[in-house]
Amino acid sequence: MRSEEPADITVETQGQGLYEFTDQVPHLTGSGLLTLFVRHTSASLLIQENADPEVQTDLANFFARLVPPATDPSMSYLTHTYEGPDDMPAHIKAALLPTHLSIPVTDGQMMLGIWQGVYLFEHRTRPHTRRVAVSFLSNG
Repeated sequence: MRSEEPADITVETQGQGLYEFTDQVPHLTGSGLLTLFVRHTSASLLIQENADPEVQTDLANFFARLVPPATDPSMSYLTHTYEGPDDMPAHIKAALLPTHLSIPVTDGQMMLGIWQGVYLFEHRTRPHTRRVAVSFLSNG
């Protein structure tokens, strides 16, 4: 087994929501295991449907209801609030969702389903530049 040189993918966000970056994953050769890891504590990674944008909208809306901003009365127990009302809820969402993904690769192709894409899930309300570490362990 050999590992190809790790890299970073940059994903520019414009606030809360899902941002597909499947096409930014570097070209891979051979077969093996691709690992993606978001290098931030207030964002997550998901493999999700990329055919209907309503799926991303519904997921974002669900998590906004599940973990509302710190200004919501139901969140009055939060103590980490000095970075804004979206910060601690963003950390909670990142604790509930994956921050890394492992994707099998065969003949240079990620083995995603026909309607699947790779997404960064931004949990903060303002724009961010997010970095996703990329590692590929080849079988060959």
